[in-house]
Amino acid sequence: MRKLSVFDTISLDGCFTDMNNDMSWAHRGNDAEWNDFTSGNASGNGVLVFGRVTYDMMVSYWPTDAARKAMPQVADGMNRSQKIVFSRKLDRADWNNTRLIKGDIVAETRKLKQEPGPDMVILGSGSIVAQFAQAGLIDSYQLVIAPIALGAGRTLFDGVSRRLNLTLQEARAFRNGNVVLSYLAA
Repeated sequence: MRKLSVFDTISLDGCFTDMNNDMSWAHRGNDAEWNDFTSGNASGNGVLVFGRVTYDMMVSYWPTDAARKAMPQVADGMNRSQKIVFSRKLDRADWNNTRLIKGDIVAETRKLKQEPGPDMVILGSGSIVAQFAQAGLIDSYQLVIAPIALGAGRTLFDGVSRRLNLTLQEARAFRNGNVVLSYLAA
């Protein structure tokens, strides 16, 4: 059975986006160690999973010359990876290796997890994370805690009404202040 994981950045006060839906704060404070970590993560062979908002943000940057110049390894990984975008609003998804799924995302993901193939990782896409967490579909979480408190915004688990018991697998701190916490769903 395929695994489904989450890779997301949240603030110290638990938000993945601020009150204006801005996530630019999550991409500051780079250093060599952090850049090596993100480049290594991006070179994985899993299937990237997005909601429409995150997909629109990703497709507007990673296939560009600016992305290939700024972060060539990450851009290469993002562009060659298989991708799934869940959206009822999109009519098509033109980014290389992208599959658009318009149906019931929980039912479709249950089917995807039963199919052979590489593991899947959700990038961003907070509303999808919450829906999948509520349905018990997420196997692991890799959360980057950024050294910022936003004061208000959307939490990653908005709408989750059940307790999520997680087991810490690893914790790693970086010089830029980011801390990565890796959890398995219990």
